[in-house]
Amino acid sequence: MAAEVLIKKGKRGAAAYFQSECARTSNPRQLNELLDIILDPRKPIDIWDTIDWCKWLMAGGKTPDEFSQTVRRYDNATTCGLVWTANFVAYRCRTCGISPCMSLCADCFQQGNHQGHDFNMFRSQAGGACDCGDASVMREDGFCHRHGPKAQVGKPPAPPDLLCVAESMMPRVILRLVQHLREHSNSVDAGTVGQKAVQEADGFLTMLHQLSEMGAVMRQVMTHALTNPLSYRTLTCSAANDVEDEEKAKFLKHNYECYEEAKRRLQNWECPPEYQEIAALQPVLIHHSFLEELVFWMVKFEFPQKLVCFLLNMLPDINYKEAFTQTFVQHYSRISYMLTQSTDSETLSNRVVHVSVQLFSNEALSLRMTRRAHLLHIMVISLRAMMSLILQPSTLQEGERNFHYVVNCGHRIAKDHCYWPLVSDLNNILTHRPVAMEFLGDTRLLDMWFSLLSMFQGKLILGLCR
Repeated sequence: MAAEVLIKKGKRGAAAYFQSECARTSNPRQLNELLDIILDPRKPIDIWDTIDWCKWLMAGGKTPDEFSQTVRRYDNATTCGLVWTANFVAYRCRTCGISPCMSLCADCFQQGNHQGHDFNMFRSQAGGACDCGDASVMREDGFCHRHGPKAQVGKPPAPPDLLCVAESMMPRVILRLVQHLREHSNSVDAGTVGQKAVQEADGFLTMLHQLSEMGAVMRQVMTHALTNPLSYRTLTCSAANDVEDEEKAKFLKHNYECYEEAKRRLQNWECPPEYQEIAALQPVLIHHSFLEELVFWMVKFEFPQKLVCFLLNMLPDINYKEAFTQTFVQHYSRISYMLTQSTDSETLSNRVVHVSVQLFSNEALSLRMTRRAHLLHIMVISLRAMMSLILQPSTLQEGERNFHYVVNCGHRIAKDHCYWPLVSDLNNILTHRPVAMEFLGDTRLLDMWFSLLSMFQGKLILGLCR
């Protein structure tokens, strides 16, 4: 059945047709033909009709509201994961907390048993997420009745055909967001352009937020699409070559070139010769999934809140959290470089920590990133490179004997505390004993650390810091 005929059937009629088709075979050709029209990247992303078509198609013949209610009934999430931004009021229980950064939303705190505990209410400075149900961050006896490994025992699984259309559509929906971000990348002022790009995609991102809020079963569909290398390679690398429409092929080619240029413009520190094996320190970025590219745009556009919250919403999925953390570490040194160039380092610092605190509070995950991705080395190398930008000669000794350089605390990088996210993250991961032991057991890393400390030696004597 041609796409034009399906459009004439109306949204509900077309959705019912694809519900039966997707239940019978995955990724039907007619659905992709219809999505070629609905999700045409040459059209503005925030057209109401485009978003409405996506909602109706995923609903598979139900109304979008009926579909949402049905999916929520099968939510088997064992953790809360509610994401909040700055100035949100949350709770911290030191009696239940394993990590000093643990936090709880009001609902989970009030429905848990914290009577007689050492807790406080606080206004979040950088943003955060609720840790209820996460045994790596807090003790199980502090979980509310809705979360924890035993909370969803006996809950029936979702019918196999409930999300079949969503599974077929999701990679194309995420591709449309990626294409939009690519098209808005050609500017030196990445923060302002990124804010504009995300504002223009507000309705589309709202739809993705609403899908993730349906619960764990829908988030599994989304995280699979985000982390699947085959879907990414198929939909992005050969997109322009497989299109018969010459005008559209030209657009897609330009779209890809914008992405490649944006990667080249996101600068990194020069990699020390002895650490050439660390992939994150290399000058060329290579992405293998939609998640990796979306994290790149999150960094490139200076952490726009709506995109950040969308990506953080899926962290309760363990495999996704691992992949997200790996990708964040891959871009970490570039984030530190960006902090030195930002015109609003305070806002950017808070947004960086909003993400990193969700990842590095987990001891097992931090240890894996230290061993597999050289997280400690990346942090210390980035800190040392950042401080190297603001060195000045020390006058502690006579001129001919003075070879020492110290940090200039009057420089903007020091005065505006651009280094704060890195110090905060380093402090966070070193609260985990196994990570601290890795640090102390690495001679090269310790040498580099003392080299960094020497940059501060003598600056107070000289009265360089006020």
